[in-house]
Amino acid sequence: MTMVSEVMTKNVKFCKPHDSVTTAAKIMREINCGSVPVCEGNKVIGMITDRDIVINCVADGKDCNSVHCHDCMTTNVITCSPEMDVHECARLMAEHQIRRIPVVRNGEMIGICAIGDLARINIYANEAGEALSQISEQHTH
Repeated sequence: MTMVSEVMTKNVKFCKPHDSVTTAAKIMREINCGSVPVCEGNKVIGMITDRDIVINCVADGKDCNSVHCHDCMTTNVITCSPEMDVHECARLMAEHQIRRIPVVRNGEMIGICAIGDLARINIYANEAGEALSQISEQHTH
């Protein structure tokens, strides 16, 4: 069994609740992904996505420098434990249509597992690919 802790990214970039969505967007650009955890201390309180920013800020003509992450983040965050099996993690991603899951131990974020982390392990490529295709299909409607 391969655990999430073996494939996760440990040095996670995140935003604070009162950071501007511009700050979140710059982090997304820097790490080339579409979602970033929002943390108070080491506790994950939300996830903010590029889509959240576009729909809740840009489309409304709001100033991205004055809208805070907590104003448009998703608060019901799906997390996993470092001991979770990577197959289960892939299933969670497919079920919830997400590409990145914060890895939490004792309420604190210790890493993040991305669909790409699962795809790097050849034996899980089919599962990760299936999860990704399900995620992509959902977003084309």
